[in-house]
Formats: sequence, C-alpha cells, structure tokens
Amino acid sequence: MQEFQQHDFSQLRLSTTRLELRPMQMDDADALFGMCADAEFVRYWSEPAWQHREQAERRIQRDLDALPRGDYLCLAIVRKQDGVWLGNCSLFSFLWKCRRAEIGYGLARPYWGQGYMQEALQALLAYCFEHLQLHRVEADIDPANRASGQSLKRLGFAQEGLLRERWIVDGQVSDSALFGLLQRDWLALQTSAAQHASV
Repeated sequence: MQEFQQHDFSQLRLSTTRLELRPMQMDDADALFGMCADAEFVRYWSEPAWQHREQAERRIQRDLDALPRGDYLCLAIVRKQDGVWLGNCSLFSFLWKCRRAEIGYGLARPYWGQGYMQEALQALLAYCFEHLQLHRVEADIDPANRASGQSLKRLGFAQEGLLRERWIVDGQVSDSALFGLLQRDWLALQTSAAQHASV
C-alpha cells in the first residue's frame, strides 16, 4: 500500500436515523464558537476557551480547505428533525501505509446525554472501516473525561495506554488516555449486533 492516498472529502455526507454528518459551512460559525467558548465544554479539550468569533471562521475555513486535499476530515453533526448544529467529529493524522487515523469529536453542552455522539461516531467509524478500509482508529482523551471514555468503550475501543502530563492547556497539566479500535474488532461487533437484532 502506498504511503499516501488522495481522498477528496468535500462531497462526503453520512446519514443516521436522527443525524446528518456533512462538511462544515461558514453558517456554522456562531454554533461552533458557542461550543468552543463554553468553559465547561473545553474543560477536557486541547485548547483554552475561544474568545472571538473569528476563531470559528478561521477553523471552518481551514477545515474546508483540507477536504479536497484529503488532509483531514471534519464533519458537522446536524439534527435532521430541525437542522440544528449539534457538534462535530473529525478524522485526522492519517498514516496510509499503516491504514491508521485518529478520531476526534465535540458536542455542544445542551445536547449531552442524548446519544447523539454515539450515533454520529458509529457512522464515522463505519466509513473508516468499510469505505476507507482503515486497519486501526485511535483516540486520545483526558482520562478525567469519564463520559468520553465510556462512549469509546461502547463503540468497541480498548484503552491501551496512559501518557502522564502530556498536555498543558491554559496552565493546566493533564494526562492522555490512549484508545484503539481495530477493523476486525469493529466488524465482529457489527456482526454480533446484527445477529442479536435478528433473533
């Protein structure tokens, strides 16, 4: 397998029962800024809370520029029922020769605890393993973020390591919990779920 594969993600759309995952748009700037300016949301994030709406605009432009080049993928999570922007999820740090990438995600606080991120990540992981044919997907979270860790475990991820005091964000030092999910484990989980559903 070649070290680099060109993917154009600019037209990618993923759909679930309640959600649409689509590329970010400039119209999402207010919602993105609201999420990233929320001190409770950024508590376990890798950046301090945003202070200016222009930060959202710059991030969205960067995301849009990356899509046709396949540098990384960032998708808005939108509720089908009313078109409300809920958050985003991303796929980055591609290493094609190892068929590996890292996953990231964020959900605005009003929508926590409703299963939206689990639903969105199911769709993104299906795209990773069934379309892109990735062998492995990784996630790096603050181990204090237990809700995120539990969500990853429900998706089939296993915690594989802990890196001490890896991040310093806004003067706060935190560890990194490293999670991994293999394609064969993901496919086995989907087969098992389908068998249970048919019983």
